[in-house]
Amino acid sequence: MVELYMARTCRWGVLRVVGGDLHRQEGDVVITPANNRLSGREGLDALIHKAAGDELREKCREISVEQRKDNLPPCPVTSNVVTKPYNLSEQFKHIIHVVSPDCRRPNQDEARRTLLPQAYENLFKTLKGMKGVKNVIAPPLSMGVFAYPHREGARLTLECLLGILDGEKNPGIKEYTIIVKERNFINNMRTVYRESEDQLPGVDTTMEI
Repeated sequence: MVELYMARTCRWGVLRVVGGDLHRQEGDVVITPANNRLSGREGLDALIHKAAGDELREKCREISVEQRKDNLPPCPVTSNVVTKPYNLSEQFKHIIHVVSPDCRRPNQDEARRTLLPQAYENLFKTLKGMKGVKNVIAPPLSMGVFAYPHREGARLTLECLLGILDGEKNPGIKEYTIIVKERNFINNMRTVYRESEDQLPGVDTTMEI
């Protein structure tokens, strides 16, 4: 049974934070934290690639080759690419490969407070254009091997997602579930949430779900 850490109901949908394994969930879409080569070699991205199988790896390689023909990275930071779920098709309709800031790279680390919101904004633009997508399963972007500082990242993640789900325009998403396993990030998110709950959009519904 999964552990629910937080649920907040906004104007357009619900944000949940749940403990568990990303590749073992079910939803319309799963977000994988990709690098700009779509190589699937690190962290959660490697687990998604392994679970989805060789066809996903081959598809990402094809995308990379096409982009390099125009001297472009396969997926620049803040952008995303949609693929089939392949071997994860019983759990998800799509995989979205999101490239959020990699704070191991000094130039991205310096701009991380701008790049992370852009990555979420671009993700929701992609989601808006997809039919039949209401339920998103995702990790907290950049908080794994990309080494975004957890306390700051927890606050910014909540602000970005709750701001979108409670904004003026309907993003079309009814449920956005953050799947977490890293204990340090969970502790930081709980602390941030407790400290700023009365300032965040939406209403706490953790005990009601």
